[in-house]
Amino acid sequence: RLTISAECPMQLEDFPMDAHACPLKFGSYAYPNSEVIYVWTNSTTTSVVVAEDGSRLNQYHLMGQTVGTENISTSTGEYTIMTAHFHLKRKIGYFVIQTYLPCIMTVILSQVSFWLNRESVPARTVFGVTTVLTMTTLSISARNSLPKVAYATAMDWFIAVCYAFVFSALIEFATVNYFTKRSWAWDGKKAQEAAKIKKKERELMGNKSTNTYSTGKMTPAPNMPKDSAPSVISNTASAPVKPAEEKPAESKKTYNSISKIDKMSRIIFPVLFGTFNLVYWATYLNREPVIKGANSQK
Repeated sequence: RLTISAECPMQLEDFPMDAHACPLKFGSYAYPNSEVIYVWTNSTTTSVVVAEDGSRLNQYHLMGQTVGTENISTSTGEYTIMTAHFHLKRKIGYFVIQTYLPCIMTVILSQVSFWLNRESVPARTVFGVTTVLTMTTLSISARNSLPKVAYATAMDWFIAVCYAFVFSALIEFATVNYFTKRSWAWDGKKAQEAAKIKKKERELMGNKSTNTYSTGKMTPAPNMPKDSAPSVISNTASAPVKPAEEKPAESKKTYNSISKIDKMSRIIFPVLFGTFNLVYWATYLNREPVIKGANSQK
């Protein structure tokens, strides 16, 4: 009876929806095929029996096992190697609770900012920055639980897409804020131009005055000669009346308004994120598990 602690080489491209075939190989070290030949006495499915209590693993389901033989040639002769492959499929429940659900909730939380007023700059800034930092923390913690591999796993792609949605929500707020400030500046410029035009009109109206000149003769007295009556020129001028000065019109800012970009984002972001989830989970959950490392030798 032997107790063996064996390692299982794994390909983690589909992590955590991956499946593996862990090989166990044994054979004669000193006796070649001319002296000892190993064969499986039973079929490929019954030659290896795994106790039900011994097949309970925390992170994997034991889907079955297969057996086979291999022949190797060395300088001392040809040897028979017995192989047994244990097919394991990873349990996804832990990773759904630990990583997937927090990422989904973070993306949904980042999209709540689309329903806030565009003038609520502090609130929307807090939403954006907090969700970006949360996604960064989740990605680091998820990566620390994996072996250091040089390729991206299925979980890495999911986290990357969620991070892109969260970061896009922050960029969307920056765009809305920019166009809001720009529209206010444009409204203020138009109000100032209108005030200047009105001021010029008032100045033109004030400079127009009507001067009326009337010439007449005084009626002479009875004892005065007619020619000695001096002529009197009356000059009647109407003084201009200055209208009451009006205050320049101030730019009117529209508060509690909804941006067109926010209206579109309320629809586009949830639809795109929902579509991504449907494609992602349908791709990985509905396909047959690919057993990495399985051999067909018998």
